Amino acid sequence: MSTDAYFRPSFAQTSTTAVQDEVRQESVAISAGLKRQDVGLLDELIVRYQHRLMRYLLYLTSNRDMAEDFFQEVWMRVLVRGAQFNGQARFDTWLFTIARNLVIDQRRKRTMASLDELIEGPGDDDRPMSFEIADGEPTPFDHFSSLEDREQIAAALLQLDTIHREVLVLRFHEDMSLDEIAKVTRAPLSTVKSRLYRGIAAIKPKLENAYPRLQGAV
Repeated sequence: MSTDAYFRPSFAQTSTTAVQDEVRQESVAISAGLKRQDVGLLDELIVRYQHRLMRYLLYLTSNRDMAEDFFQEVWMRVLVRGAQFNGQARFDTWLFTIARNLVIDQRRKRTMASLDELIEGPGDDDRPMSFEIADGEPTPFDHFSSLEDREQIAAALLQLDTIHREVLVLRFHEDMSLDEIAKVTRAPLSTVKSRLYRGIAAIKPKLENAYPRLQGAV
């Protein structure tokens, strides 16, 4: 089966229901391919999601070397545990969940802290850093911000606690719904909403021109 069969283009005039059906069909097709350990599919998935995954890991760890190590490990997990993806959720939701769990596991081993402390409290990895991920496709956030705004918000995001930064990145960079973010973070929907609005409140003082457009996308 060609990799084109896994990824069908969607069009602006397609109804919401049709798009949802297409996403479900794609998820089922990916699930079947991963169960067969289809190497061609894995290559296609890496090409499709590499920029998004690396951006998420960079924001989550604030450390490029660490993010690159996690990036490799995530795809190894996908290869080894691909049969666990049942196609009931979007593939990117499952992929980001793997990435997040790896980061949490590593921090737990390194600090011996509790899971709540790892997620709720800032640490050495929350320090600001400068990075840029090249990606040919604009994120949902890119559609309502200028280059200057994007640079300003990226710098501001890196000054937030990881717990708030993560939700903002998933919502605005990855265009995930609040329900999907709840699945990735394994947090109640009410907690996700609280983190989102607290994150926006925290980032607001750090921004000038970009904030009205950021708020409009909530």
